[in-house]
Order: sequence, then structure tokens, then C-alpha cells
Amino acid sequence: MPRPRVHDPDAILAAAEELLVERGRGPLTVRALTERSGASNGTVYHAFGSLETVVATAWLRRARQFLTLQRDAVEQAMAAGGPRRAVQAAADAPARLAEADLPAARLLVSLQRDDVLGDAVAPAVAVDLRALDAALAGTLRDLAQALWDRGDAAAVDVVTLCVVRLPAALLFDAIRAGQVPAHPRAQLAAAVGAVLDCGPTP
Repeated sequence: MPRPRVHDPDAILAAAEELLVERGRGPLTVRALTERSGASNGTVYHAFGSLETVVATAWLRRARQFLTLQRDAVEQAMAAGGPRRAVQAAADAPARLAEADLPAARLLVSLQRDDVLGDAVAPAVAVDLRALDAALAGTLRDLAQALWDRGDAAAVDVVTLCVVRLPAALLFDAIRAGQVPAHPRAQLAAAVGAVLDCGPTP
């Protein structure tokens, strides 16, 4: 009797990423995933427990990749040019990820954490997803502290505008379309500079 084929969970995750970028979350089914990956239904459920956990795990590993890239860029910019340059580097991190790994960037800008954190997600994966918030919040607080020697909500909100909201407004549509255009990145840099010039409320 032949042994059943064993599929690498990474291959299932890669297939899930492709389908999520191509079609979005709604049309993703176990059947579509098994057809793309070549794995059986049983293999998918044995490896992950649910389709929701597949989606969450795929997104989680790319979010970790992004946060590592962003943190490294912030540290390098801080050492080379100080906190303003570090905020600029943090804001530009989605574009840097798109340059290095466009499929990963497209997945991250197509789904938000709340889109993948459902009740059917395995508890350990849900814990890891929630931990991402703490990691990003720590970076935002550190930047605010370095800029203004302040870690209060008003100071952190200014950094959040620069690092989270402005990139979403100026870069995400292009990245979803598979592009990393120079002009929106220049607009982002100018916008971040202007926001930092205004600073937080006293």
C-alpha cells in the first residue's frame, strides 16, 4: 500500500498567500486551497485545524517579516541620521518590503489584522497576532520618545499618523496593484516631514 503524500505546511501557506492576493479573503475555500497546493483536505486540517488558521498564519508570518524589516530600517536610520530619519524609514517600510518581496507586501496591504483574527483561529496563532500590536506600539513609543522626549498619547499619535495612516493612504493602493512607484513615496516623505515639523500638541 503506497504511503500518503506529505505536503509541507509552507507550501499550503504559499498557496493561500497567492489566492488571497489574487482573489481576496471571501472566495478562499479549502477546495481552492487544495487545488492550488496539491494537498488534501485532511492535510490542511491536520496541519492547521481550520481554513481561518491557514489565513491567519500566512498573514502572521508576513507581518513578522515586515516588522523585522521595519525595525532594522529604523535602527539603521536612527544611527545614521537621528529620529526624524528613523520615522521616515518606518513610514517607507511598506514600499521597502514591496521592493524586496512584492507578494508579501501585497498580502499585508490587502488584509488587516482584524480581517484574519476570527473565532476559528487557533489560540496560539491568535495570541501571536495580538502580540504584533504590542511590537508596533513599542516602536511608535520609542520613536516619540526619541523625537520629543515624550511617550504620551498625543506624541505617539503623531508618530502613528506618520508610520501607519499616511503610508496606508499614499502607498497601499499602488502596492495592491503590484507597483512601487517613486512619486507616492516622495509624497509620503514630504507629508511625514510636514507632520513632524508641526509636532504633537503641547
